[in-house]
Amino acid sequence: MSECLFCKIIAGEIPSKQVYADDKAFAFLDVDPWQEGHTLVVPRRHVGDALVDAHVLAEVAPAVRAVSEIMRDRLGATGFNVLTNVGEDSGQAVFHAHLHVLPRHAEEPGISNMRGTIHRDLEQVHALLFDAEG
Repeated sequence: MSECLFCKIIAGEIPSKQVYADDKAFAFLDVDPWQEGHTLVVPRRHVGDALVDAHVLAEVAPAVRAVSEIMRDRLGATGFNVLTNVGEDSGQAVFHAHLHVLPRHAEEPGISNMRGTIHRDLEQVHALLFDAEG
């Protein structure tokens, strides 16, 4: 899948702000975030969407959990939205399965506030997630 954007990110051909990686999944900050820390978790193997293969969600579940723990520890997240789009009509724009992990806070609770206010750019959020002093 040499033309797939996410395959290129996983291969290191396109830079990303990596948040987590293991042998099954790769996670990186979304370039158009709905919340500060909005992360995409993708399977390393190319799968068109999360419902094409019965095993793909189970494969990335440990990565989703690890990402949420990082967000809880480093961003003070008190809740999360975990969602995926399947098919063009749902809004899926990159046809490589991926889960959005959105950290949430008491100041903007609920699904109606899923698209929150962004105060920091990707560099600043990535630094918050991985600064040794943070």
